Amino acid sequence: MLHGIDVSSFQSSSYDTDGLSFVFMKATEGRSYVNPRLTAQTKTGRDAGLVVGFYHFLWPGNLDAQADHFLQHTPERPGDILAVDWEGTSDGSHAGNAEKDSFIRKLKQLRPHNRVMLYCNREFWLNVDRTSYAGDGLWIADYVTAGKPRIKAKWRIHQYSSQPHDKNVADFASKDALKEWAGG
Repeated sequence: MLHGIDVSSFQSSSYDTDGLSFVFMKATEGRSYVNPRLTAQTKTGRDAGLVVGFYHFLWPGNLDAQADHFLQHTPERPGDILAVDWEGTSDGSHAGNAEKDSFIRKLKQLRPHNRVMLYCNREFWLNVDRTSYAGDGLWIADYVTAGKPRIKAKWRIHQYSSQPHDKNVADFASKDALKEWAGG
């Protein structure tokens, strides 16, 4: 298993990259939020030779505007991975299944040379999701033993801890295998 982390504006721009193969950065949320540390966090990952990914926290509604907002703030670079963060919002709502699926398809249409993944927690995957559509791969959050999420579906990345930051493992034989997959 490969190790990686995901970071947002709550983490330093100079996070520790020792022992990591990949990093995801929260890029955007809804139609207006942009991570103010995104450029510096991206540079840290690229300078360390990590596979880089970006995620968008999806809100219900205005999917085209959200997709445009996300892609305006993420580099268009082959081998980068894009992800949709699908979970409850701060106001207690969440995008529906059709919205989640449509958003993933929109990203795949607009960035056909990038892999697009779905990030969600175990609760959403088992009890909210009705389509099982995860684009090019499922990134599942379930805080148990690394690499052993409690789901039957095939997953690519498992977020297994949030302490002291979000820790993940990827189900690839090597960093080169992850790079090859990410490169499409």
